[in-house]
Amino acid sequence: MPVGGSRVIRETSAPLVAHRQPLWKRARARDLAAVASYVLAAFWVTYRIWLHPTWGLAANRADQAFFEWMLGHGALVATGQASPFVSGQMNAPLGINLMANTSVLGISIPLTPVTLLFGPHAAFNVFLTGGLILTAVSWYLVLSRYLLHRRLAAWIGAGFCAFAPGMISQANGHPNLVSQFLVPVLIWRTLELRKARFVVNGVLLGLVIIWQAFINLEILFMTAVGLVIFLIVAGAVRWRETRATWRPFLFGGLVAGGVALAALWYPIAILLNGPQSYSGLPLEVRDYGADLAAYVALSRESLLGSMATARDLAQNAAEENSFFGWPLLALTLVVVVALRRSAAAIGLFVVGVVFAYLSLGPVVRLHGEPTGIPSMWASLHEVPVLSSAVPTRWALAVTPVVGLLLAMGVAAAQRHAETITAPARANAFRAVAAAALLVALVPIAPTALPATKLTNTPDFVTDGTWARYTAGGRSIVFVPMPNSGINDPIRWSGATLTRMPLAGGYFLAPVGPDRIASFTSEFRPTNYFLRYVARSKKVPALSPESRANARGDLAYWNAGAVVIPQRRDTELWKKALTSLYGAPPERVGDVWLWDVAKLPG
Repeated sequence: MPVGGSRVIRETSAPLVAHRQPLWKRARARDLAAVASYVLAAFWVTYRIWLHPTWGLAANRADQAFFEWMLGHGALVATGQASPFVSGQMNAPLGINLMANTSVLGISIPLTPVTLLFGPHAAFNVFLTGGLILTAVSWYLVLSRYLLHRRLAAWIGAGFCAFAPGMISQANGHPNLVSQFLVPVLIWRTLELRKARFVVNGVLLGLVIIWQAFINLEILFMTAVGLVIFLIVAGAVRWRETRATWRPFLFGGLVAGGVALAALWYPIAILLNGPQSYSGLPLEVRDYGADLAAYVALSRESLLGSMATARDLAQNAAEENSFFGWPLLALTLVVVVALRRSAAAIGLFVVGVVFAYLSLGPVVRLHGEPTGIPSMWASLHEVPVLSSAVPTRWALAVTPVVGLLLAMGVAAAQRHAETITAPARANAFRAVAAAALLVALVPIAPTALPATKLTNTPDFVTDGTWARYTAGGRSIVFVPMPNSGINDPIRWSGATLTRMPLAGGYFLAPVGPDRIASFTSEFRPTNYFLRYVARSKKVPALSPESRANARGDLAYWNAGAVVIPQRRDTELWKKALTSLYGAPPERVGDVWLWDVAKLPG
């Protein structure tokens, strides 16, 4: 039964009999059932990391470690113990630019009680699972109360927006990208600018923009671009109505921009020109594009998908953004044709096409092979700001477009069924519509994320022994040194709420004269030595110059200790570093280490 926000609920059937529940109670029950279904879906996707507290995401341990570190940092910011925008606790001595590294302060600060009580690992689980739930609930409320006033349509559309294949793929280590609960609010508050109270509406929109900026700027930017395209297209289709509302819309937009700029100008200045800022993402990441074939394929995280269906169509398990499948794309086109007189449907369709085209990257490929089709992104990926965007993620922004069109299609089907007077024909129509939805959505239903047991945190970290070696701002040098592949030390530092400083790490920082970003610190002589040992499993002959360079690196990192945790290859590293430093390590608890202050020379 259609229910519309503050509109009066009208019964289209016979008057209610005494034993039936009041309408508001039935409406509330449906709302609670919708929310419960989203909670169940989110915990189904993430149940493995909840069932096993020492486990983490198997497909992307590096980003999970990174966000656990950020959650620890956010707890320090919330308690007044750390700077919000720059940190020297990773990548000693240069530190990292947190605004350029997705600091997620908009989530980490509210989650501070969880982080302080249960640790960053538990807070990450809450972040990921809660982000999926809140995104679904937010879409449901905006669709059912504001955009469509149809609970069934809102439930289906919201469920897709939160649990589509691209969202489940990004759930492999990117909780900031699946926490899109402010996107429907941004859309709602933007459309509210058409009303007369442009100052109030502008301030509210500005506050939402600020919050989203501290969750993920990429999602904010794509939402803004989509809204601009949508408003231009829908406004052109309905020009007469647009002329009557453009003034409050313009003035409200200026108010929103002013409020957002007042709060964001300084962090954005840090992002663009602060310490360790960079001019663009690594070149290989700028080439990440969605394969054309991926749009009709099935993701490995989908019910009927697998590694075989997704192989070679995406850069990694966390970037399968464009896997919608043939049935869903066909159904979406049917909806667009059926709603071709709707300005909203036409506007959404144009946004989806533009975003899909952008997602293809600088070279349009089909099954990995260049097609020769001109690329829109080829002329954009060197543009400032866009040079820090990942092309394939524009396909992730197609997800809410498809979700909204699905919801609109379901709402239109409901209205049409209500106009059919013959009960048999109405039931047949509903059955066909339901079957079409099932055929489109069942193949892409989400599966549980793969998980794996994480390496135990050393007692050296948990009992605070590390603090003996970090007085005066000295750093800990773990061997192997932390990077995207060796990420346990980053997680361990996060467990100390980032109080344990690290040399090296996993982050984005500038390298070279062009200041293009790299995912780790600048390589020094010790890094080259460690890489050789890791690859060859041999200890090379060392010259006095090599040993002097190693001592120089320790001074550069302001190292307090060089630490080897328990690993399968611990003996190899002990032998290598004993040769490098000219002294054997000492056993401290469950690690081997060299106290830099005690090294000879």
